[in-house]
Amino acid sequence: MVTAFDMPRLVVAAPSSGSGKTTVATGLMAAFAERGLAVSPHKAGPDYIDPGYHALATGRPGRNLDAFMCGPELIAPLFAHGAAGCDLAVVEGVMGLYDGAAGRGELASTAQVAKLLRAPVVLVVDASSQSRSVAALVHGFASFDPQVRLGGVILNKVGSDRHEVMLREALEEAGMPVLGVLRRAPQVATPSRHLGLVPVAERHADALAAVAALAEQVRAGCDLDALMALARTAPPLSCEPWSPAGLDVRSGQSGTSGSRQRPDPASPAFEARGPGQPPGSGAAPYDRPVVAVAGGAAFTFSYAEHAELLQAAGAEVVTFDPLRDEALPEGTGGLVIGGGFPEVYAPELSANAPLRAAVSAFAAAGGPVAAECAGLLYLARSLDGKPMCGVLDADARMSERLTLGYREAVAVSDSSLAAAGTRLRGHEFHRTVIEPGAGAAPAWGFTHPERRVEGFVRQGVHASYLHTHWAAEPSVARRFAQAAAARTAAVRGAAAARP
Repeated sequence: MVTAFDMPRLVVAAPSSGSGKTTVATGLMAAFAERGLAVSPHKAGPDYIDPGYHALATGRPGRNLDAFMCGPELIAPLFAHGAAGCDLAVVEGVMGLYDGAAGRGELASTAQVAKLLRAPVVLVVDASSQSRSVAALVHGFASFDPQVRLGGVILNKVGSDRHEVMLREALEEAGMPVLGVLRRAPQVATPSRHLGLVPVAERHADALAAVAALAEQVRAGCDLDALMALARTAPPLSCEPWSPAGLDVRSGQSGTSGSRQRPDPASPAFEARGPGQPPGSGAAPYDRPVVAVAGGAAFTFSYAEHAELLQAAGAEVVTFDPLRDEALPEGTGGLVIGGGFPEVYAPELSANAPLRAAVSAFAAAGGPVAAECAGLLYLARSLDGKPMCGVLDADARMSERLTLGYREAVAVSDSSLAAAGTRLRGHEFHRTVIEPGAGAAPAWGFTHPERRVEGFVRQGVHASYLHTHWAAEPSVARRFAQAAAARTAAVRGAAAARP
């Protein structure tokens, strides 16, 4: 049902990457949360790392709004789903305000997200090397697209009181409110490496301190009351909130590839279990097959909606840490290994031989496995010479070349994740290469920007470099949950047949 969703909201954007969007957005989220507000954190684009810092700042899952992968029509519904029950939503932009998918105009840009959400934009400007020219810069961004409402500026990396005066005078001439001024503060910089910021899971205590410092910096340098007043100028947003248990928002059809249906309680995969029995032994009114999801410091890339979709499809989602756990969760019927940094932890992952053997045995027995990027590397025979799970006849290694960009793909082979012909949009982001052997069919055929096949499908395994957002095609979550249920039923049937 379409409703008027009245939520104060801000989009934090910048003229270019490196201007301080993450600093300001995370600091704003934390500062408003400290005031007792329930703050909903969002990130435009496919980034996995920034939402981890947003979650620390707000105590709520960071959620992505990617108009390329999910389609523009899902941006408002996904936003309404994530922001339900909150007092304020803050959306961190991606790259420069008007930068989006290459060759696609405004698609997937921060500007497009702001227009779809009817949200005012706060522009974060790195003012370290300019004074009066800042007015010309801001004027250009404010006038480039009249549908984008630029509500004010936060000046970052300001060098001195005198510098601040010059900047304020210039922007006053341009009629643009200054909503905050942040001085150079390298002490709160967050560490980076080859693919961006170091994820929260790898430096939790330090990350907490960094978020607290960002909140203090923003609180001291920004007019929070004026920013909240600007957020309240956002008009009601008319949309149907996305639901993992609802209909496909785009098709609106029950029973289509986009619908989410609970498993049939009459199916042999779902047997009743009594109170207190462990996962995998039954759950009234039906058993929820266990889908084990890799987590911990090596596997930090995941969209919150994936677990929600699996749960809505009837699965019980259980997280495990390949760096620490020596066995898969009890009763595992399906295995999801997402993105992250296995190359950083290759020695530790390799040293956990019991878990590598368990993963290999699960895949060899036909268990459904969905692996993206880092998961692909973990399933390989080796990574930078260190033994991995050996599920795939392939070896992976670090490379000097960064592979980055949006992709349009079609499933080439039937798998536990997708039926052949399923179309999805995704993105690649890695500095590794994999040298495949034989024995597997390709997972995806890329149709844009270049044509090639990629990934591996073998028995129940679907492994690929491609990151996807399942909210765009919920049938993949339902298909995977059904494969996990079938695997669980087969294991139980075999066990029951044994004397």
